[in-house]
Amino acid sequence: MTRDDETAAVTSVGGACDLLDSTYPPRLAEAWDSVGLVCGDRAEPVGRALICVDVTDAVVDAAIEADVDLIVAHHPLLLRGVDSVAADTAKGRILHRLIRSHTALFTAHTNADSARGGVSDALARVLGVVDTSPVAPAPLAPMDKWVVMVPEGSAEQVSEAMFAAGAGAIGEYRDCAWTVVGVGQFEARGAANPTIGSLGERTHVDEARVEMVAARGVRRSVLAALRSAHPYEEPAFDILAEEPIDSDAGLGRVGRLEVPTTVGQFVTRAAGVLRSPWGVRATGDPDRVVEMVAVCGGAGDSLLDTVRGLGVDLYLTGDLRHHPVDEALRAGGPVLVDAGHWATEFPWCAEVARLLTDELRLDVEVFEAPTDPFTVHAGC
Repeated sequence: MTRDDETAAVTSVGGACDLLDSTYPPRLAEAWDSVGLVCGDRAEPVGRALICVDVTDAVVDAAIEADVDLIVAHHPLLLRGVDSVAADTAKGRILHRLIRSHTALFTAHTNADSARGGVSDALARVLGVVDTSPVAPAPLAPMDKWVVMVPEGSAEQVSEAMFAAGAGAIGEYRDCAWTVVGVGQFEARGAANPTIGSLGERTHVDEARVEMVAARGVRRSVLAALRSAHPYEEPAFDILAEEPIDSDAGLGRVGRLEVPTTVGQFVTRAAGVLRSPWGVRATGDPDRVVEMVAVCGGAGDSLLDTVRGLGVDLYLTGDLRHHPVDEALRAGGPVLVDAGHWATEFPWCAEVARLLTDELRLDVEVFEAPTDPFTVHAGC
């Protein structure tokens, strides 16, 4: 790894983490996963980064030799239960080496699998699969739609209070609302203490109908803010729970080949661009024409039933097992291609390198040597 020390940009560990989290949102990670900053000080500077699939001793050797400040890995080092990181344990040894060398470690795993621009998008791109959508879309976070009736002159104060409580956020936009003015009416009775009008008299008021959305998890705080800011003792409002809909993120990608080909030609191309250290294997007739393709980086046999329902010609992933493949083929599924776990995730490394280079101007290198654990291969 080389760089011009006079022109290389330096950001902080925290700045790099923020960019990675915005690109691969942690909320997309599976509940069992472990993602984010594993070790390192968010305040320390970063000028050099190394991208890899697995954090192995060889990766750490390369990082220390090149004076790397940050390693970005796909697979978590501490995913499975660990009750000790002593230096004489396998994972502890790596952590101690990283900490001693002031090398931060960041992991983007299943969040990078699901996010747009992530693992399966990178895999689709190198294989020539275009016009993609998720195989298993991730649902959007459940939302409420709030409709509030408020005297026209108080609409802004009520809206601002609800915004401050978390309402009105849509993607990267904040303080989103829609307002229309109409005439409201009411008649106060009994122990009521109306802000406008008198007891026993029907009152007509120019009111604003204010609409905005909010995540369901902030419902209580938004309601408290509404009641606190609203001038009426009994505000009129509706909370409408929206139906869940799919997002553009999720596991796997399905699309079409830019140029239709045959199974045999596709497998040959996959073997060439994916650098699988032990080759690529496939089912079916090598002369079958392929146009619609699904892909999933890493272990993808959990999506076999879903893929079959999409009507694709071919599905490429890694870690395909004998019995699930046999059952999928009996059920009339597509051609199945196993290109290996590491090989189907490695293309993502180049995407991360490009991101950190373009956005933060870091000096970035990809760890090119395969970290696939199967290192001895014999001919078939």
